[in-house]
Amino acid sequence: MTNDDLMTIRQMCDTFEVTPRTLRFYESKELLAPKREGQKRLFTRRDRARLKLILRGKRFGFSLEEIRQLLDLYEIGDDQETQLTQARAIAQNRLEDLKARRVDLEEAIADLEEQIAWGEETLQKLRRNPAA
Repeated sequence: MTNDDLMTIRQMCDTFEVTPRTLRFYESKELLAPKREGQKRLFTRRDRARLKLILRGKRFGFSLEEIRQLLDLYEIGDDQETQLTQARAIAQNRLEDLKARRVDLEEAIADLEEQIAWGEETLQKLRRNPAA
């Protein structure tokens, strides 16, 4: 492995727009395993690929445990078939959850808009007919 294959924590932060704390957190959860040179962390191509998957999984709302399971499946060596099958199943469930939340949000927005309209109407009536 050449030094070109390795990235420092600062380079990782700049590349992936994360904080050093985030990288250390993922390392503490054993999702990343950078090489060590004294106190210095050096991230490999494998770490970069894993971080990309972690960030994508978080964006889609996967739990860290779901992400860990998917990353662990990569090690099976079946050309990622198991990993992709499991990722698809988790993603399908997440999509259903997001769609349900969207419906709930749309209903809440409609209710709130009705309440605001009612409040504005009531205020206008009060201003036109102040109590004597």
